[in-house]
Amino acid sequence: MRNFSKTEQSGRSMVEMLGVLAIIGVLSVGGISGYSKAMAKYKASKAMDQLSLLIANIRTAYSTMSNYTGLTNGTAKKYSIASRDMFQDSSVADSAKLVNGFGGDLIIVAETYNGIADAGFSITYKGLNEESCIQLATADWGTGGLDSIVVGGDGAVTIPVKDMPVSLDTAYTNCKKLDDGRNTTSISWHFY
Repeated sequence: MRNFSKTEQSGRSMVEMLGVLAIIGVLSVGGISGYSKAMAKYKASKAMDQLSLLIANIRTAYSTMSNYTGLTNGTAKKYSIASRDMFQDSSVADSAKLVNGFGGDLIIVAETYNGIADAGFSITYKGLNEESCIQLATADWGTGGLDSIVVGGDGAVTIPVKDMPVSLDTAYTNCKKLDDGRNTTSISWHFY
């Protein structure tokens, strides 16, 4: 007579495997959410650092001059006032194109201040999302040479230095997307 022995099988049931997959899914969603928030904070921090460095470089480059005549994106690139991370891809024909930390346009221009041509300059970040716009607008930029901040795209509001930092309510109102979903939000910092 043959002796048939019982073979023991070990493993996990389908229900147990589904439970494990559900737990992995929940942890993954939490991880992705945390990563997204961390990246948003990183980009905002990078944009603030980028702006602070740009302001310092402009002031250093023009410290021996009486005004900011000739200050543009092109001169900022040519004289290394703008850092390499602000340069647009070299394959783009527009050599004066600069980008901010969020991938939108960065515009540097000399401007009239107190009726004197080229006595000041402005730096504009375009293409900001709502959260980044609010974060940058409400940051305390100090008063050292800052004259005003213009927040928003269409119908932007100008906040003079005496009313800074920008209130959360003002920033929220002016950093919203348009009704059609387009994001035309920008911030301009005006210095003298």
